[in-house]
Amino acid sequence: MTASQYALVGDIGGTNARFALVAQGSVRPEAIEILPCGDYGNLDDAVVDYLERVGVASVSEACLAVASPVSGTRVRMTNNHWCFDTDEVRARFGWQAFKVINDFTAMALGVPHVRSDQLVHVCGGPGDERRPRLVMGPGTGLGVSGLVPITHGWVPLMTEGGHVDFAPTDDTEMAILRILKARFGRVSVERILCGQGLLNLYQAHAEIQGVAAPLDAPERVTEAALGQADPLARHALRHFCEILGRVAGNAVLTLGSTGGVYLCGGILPRFLDFFLESPFRAGFEDKGRMRPLVERTPVYVVTEPYTGLLGAAEALGNPEV
Repeated sequence: MTASQYALVGDIGGTNARFALVAQGSVRPEAIEILPCGDYGNLDDAVVDYLERVGVASVSEACLAVASPVSGTRVRMTNNHWCFDTDEVRARFGWQAFKVINDFTAMALGVPHVRSDQLVHVCGGPGDERRPRLVMGPGTGLGVSGLVPITHGWVPLMTEGGHVDFAPTDDTEMAILRILKARFGRVSVERILCGQGLLNLYQAHAEIQGVAAPLDAPERVTEAALGQADPLARHALRHFCEILGRVAGNAVLTLGSTGGVYLCGGILPRFLDFFLESPFRAGFEDKGRMRPLVERTPVYVVTEPYTGLLGAAEALGNPEV
């Protein structure tokens, strides 16, 4: 393998860094490796180890998606200890080009390259391919992005849509807002629609019902809900899905994204059957006079595990990024 054959792409989160190679003219990642960030002092060490693992001496360019804000040349990861300067890294490795983009921008850019067999239709359709697409997903936080079509591709929207206000729709949700407001002050939808948010929602429902909340991790809440032996956990997870539907529907109205909604991230595929039977659709379509618009908008769960790597590969040649 030679430097001219491949570019390096990466998707770096708080816990793991996913690296891959992409051939010239392709966005399909090859030689994917998942490396624990905690095993390396910084990005440089991880890149050196990855290239050694796959037997490549060097590459000509790179694009990394990172779970942190991107501004200027200095990148400080939000949930791990890595901190690097893009100019210094590019100079060290001799890369002709080096892009760093937000991880959910990469997720959005990757969506058009996801194969159809890795899209699970949830509801809605047929949509309008000429209109923007909404890309969102609960994970460590709530990522929200969009894709605006242009003549020969897409422009990704970098947003902080996960931090819009939580908008209660009934007395129970008003009680949830009061409980979470006492804990956090302002309550964004991310306080509910992420891993920790599911736990917050479970605990709030327990307080409303006056019962114990023994589960102490979102994975345990999900496991208990799927096992059907814990009514509180099941109720919380169903409500989580409904609120996600409401927020997604609101974002469609705001962005005009009747081209489709693409739900990404690692959480939803873990309970896909439960999600498909949940009140997500009811929440998504409950938009009063705008119901026909959201009913025409298709919603998909993206099951491709490396959408971020696809997006990093797309960003290499996308002048809009």
